[in-house]
Amino acid sequence: MSNVHPYVGSAQPRVDGALKVTGRAKYAAEFFADDMVYAVAVPATIAKGRIVSIDVSAAKSAPGVIDVLTHHNRPELPESDEPYLKDMVAVPGSPFRPLKDDRVVYSGQAIALVVADTHENARYAASLVTAEFEAETPTVDVADARGEAYDTFEPRNGIPPPPPPRGDAEATFAGAEIKLRHDYRIAPEHHNPMELMATTVIWEGDGALTIHTKTQGVNNPKTYICAVLSLDPEKVTVNAPYVGGAFGMALRPHYDLLLATMTAIKLERSVRLVLTRGQMYTMGWRPDVLQTVALSAKQDGSLTSISHHAIQATSQYEDYQEPTVNWSGLIYDCPNVTLKYELAKVDTSTPSDMRAPGAALGVYALEVAMDELSYTLGMDPIELRLKNYADMDENDDKPFSSKELKAAYERGAERFGWKDRDPTPRSMRDGRELVGFGMATGCWEAMMQPHGARATLSADGKLEVACGTADIGTGMYTILAQIGADALAVDIDDVTTLVGDTSLPMAPPEGGSWGAASAGNAVRVACAALKEELLKAARGIDGSPLANAALDHVIFANGRISLVSDEEKFVTYGDAVRASGGAKVKAEGMFKPDEDFADKYASYTHSAVFAEVKVDEDLGVVRVTRIVSAIAAGKILNLATARSQILGGVVMGIGMALHEETKWDKRLGRVMNANLGEYHVPAHADIQNIDVIFVDEDDKANPLGVKGLGEIGIVGAAAAVANAVFHATGKRVRELPITIDKLL
Repeated sequence: MSNVHPYVGSAQPRVDGALKVTGRAKYAAEFFADDMVYAVAVPATIAKGRIVSIDVSAAKSAPGVIDVLTHHNRPELPESDEPYLKDMVAVPGSPFRPLKDDRVVYSGQAIALVVADTHENARYAASLVTAEFEAETPTVDVADARGEAYDTFEPRNGIPPPPPPRGDAEATFAGAEIKLRHDYRIAPEHHNPMELMATTVIWEGDGALTIHTKTQGVNNPKTYICAVLSLDPEKVTVNAPYVGGAFGMALRPHYDLLLATMTAIKLERSVRLVLTRGQMYTMGWRPDVLQTVALSAKQDGSLTSISHHAIQATSQYEDYQEPTVNWSGLIYDCPNVTLKYELAKVDTSTPSDMRAPGAALGVYALEVAMDELSYTLGMDPIELRLKNYADMDENDDKPFSSKELKAAYERGAERFGWKDRDPTPRSMRDGRELVGFGMATGCWEAMMQPHGARATLSADGKLEVACGTADIGTGMYTILAQIGADALAVDIDDVTTLVGDTSLPMAPPEGGSWGAASAGNAVRVACAALKEELLKAARGIDGSPLANAALDHVIFANGRISLVSDEEKFVTYGDAVRASGGAKVKAEGMFKPDEDFADKYASYTHSAVFAEVKVDEDLGVVRVTRIVSAIAAGKILNLATARSQILGGVVMGIGMALHEETKWDKRLGRVMNANLGEYHVPAHADIQNIDVIFVDEDDKANPLGVKGLGEIGIVGAAAAVANAVFHATGKRVRELPITIDKLL
């Protein structure tokens, strides 16, 4: 028997926690080299047009300035799109190229790069660069571009287009007695992670580079930069051990990577480029989208038709896409469904994935529409959802690999006290505040990607697990350590986890909630291979009690490989390692999702989100006083880090519902609130009681039974809050965020 309790499934503290709270965890802008220089990007002050002239003379004469790059004097870059499309997360179109030419395609676009001996000198010199522009009138609001919306774009890799219509939703809706059709909108948002986008390039000599950059997957920036700058991959290492928040914006390489690397090669010196908070608003944003949802139903609540149409913003140079409307075809059972998705071009940077891309937007519209239908029918919102419960994915005509959403409804409602809800709007009060209860369903794909991993055991019983994935704050270091510790039955304190380095086994960017299932199973495979190597070495020892033992004849525990039939017959880990002829035994493994299983089953996480709000009747101030989020997401690897993921998602959902809104100046095409003082995110005072429930769910999509948690926490949260606001006030606001002016 093992003297180590199983770690998987328990609440374990983060193994990297001490490094982070003491400041010893190093981020992209915290690496240093002797003779390092510092770069600052100069932004365009127009959103659309061309550079007529650019004057860098004053900047070049400023103290400490080493170089100033513009489109006139930058090193040569490829003319074709092909090298730039090595970005693993590229979308159809022609990728943005910094300092390419005199064209300006969005406000804040980098038009020059100032390099100096200190960051302060570079920043001052950058302020001296001046430019004259020939400006054109920009369009930054998708509503102003909707007349030119189109659906003839090339599909984005990994993003399924809307499924074909089933039945006849239009005719059914036209003849229905009970029906509703409304428009919904969520303001564009920016990610606003604490860590700014940054790249530090260490010049190692002889063309060798070590690149520290903020990324959700080190292999992507390496592949990209080697292709664009024709670098020898053997001489380039990309490293990102820690990421200070990203939420999707660091999936793609941004211009800091290209400009910093290009400059380091030109100067043959180490270079650091850190973007400002304002410059973070010139990239990576949740797209503006116009949505129309139409529902019809029978008097008993059975849905007879669903129509969902979305027009989503993209840049002028790429066709960015999300699965925004697809959710409306799979969450509920309905015979007549039409889903349509279009793009409209605006004069901004390309949007990017932001936590639960597509679902956070599309499920909001669907779930508010379902709430509206419940009031039209005089039916409890949970009862309406149960009436239309889908036992299979009707988009793809597949059964679910597992689905415990009914249990999530039941347990969430019980914990929340849903039975105490008076269904009449404006009927519940607490002093001068109106009280509202709202709920919504959440859904997100349970995805997996091929991942490699390595497991290494030393003679002193220390285990190292390694994978080229990233820890973007989700707890990857910890869960991989848990899996490794359980596999070899060692103490978790004796396990070291390595991630975020291109020298480690290959892994794609971490996103879409596939990290835990993919990297976790890769470590499981590598540890299984390691056990085979250890047993092989143990069998070769002279007089070994395991000489004829097969893998299923032994157990690995207590630092020993023992016979199942007689645990007193064993070989220690140390003896097995030494018998291998080296100081360590290592093995690699590759995890690949079961394609046959994926062909037969649809796999999703689900949630039931319940919200209580209190609204000051006179002032219109909304407070979210309670949230209960009941999650069905397969096996939970770590109850502590899993709960943190849901808490973070719920907080972002509250921000979407009540706070966050990127405001573009329509005349200048510039973000007007590009700072944390004016772009409102939920603060501590805005967040009160969030209760997370994990519903037991047995899933067979992968050996660990894991589905992933990064996205599901936000999906449905904004809709639950919006529905609670209606219940409290009787006023339906269909455009988020719900601000005071919209209620008064």
